[in-house]
Amino acid sequence: MKNENLIHEWMISHLQEKLSRSYDDVKSNPAGDKKNEYKGAYPDLILSNHGLVMALMEVETAGSITREKTEEWKSLSQLGAKLILMVPKSSKAKIIDLLWKSGLADKAAIGSYEISVTMP
Repeated sequence: MKNENLIHEWMISHLQEKLSRSYDDVKSNPAGDKKNEYKGAYPDLILSNHGLVMALMEVETAGSITREKTEEWKSLSQLGAKLILMVPKSSKAKIIDLLWKSGLADKAAIGSYEISVTMP
C-alpha cells in the first residue's frame, strides 16, 4: 500500500507537469488535499483552459480500483466536465469491466500508465 501511495502521488505530479503544456491551468489535490475544489468535489487533477474546466482526472493504482470507487467516479462524471481515469496498463480490463457494470462506460475516458524498469 505504501508503494501504491508513492506511485499515486508521483503520477499526479508527473501528469500535472506534462498536462500544463496542453492546458492553461492544471490544479491538483495530492495526498487527499482539499485545496482545489470543483463543484464540491476534489478530484486528483482539474484541467482548465481560458477559465473553463475541461476535464477532471483521477489517478488510480491497482489496489484502488474497486466497486466502491465507482460511486466516486459516478459523482465526478455528473459535474459537467469530462472524467478521465488514469490506471495501470495491467488493470485496464478490470476498470473497463467495472465501468460497464456500473453504467459509466460512456461517461469516462481511460488513460493508462506503465512503470518499466530495465536492468542491464
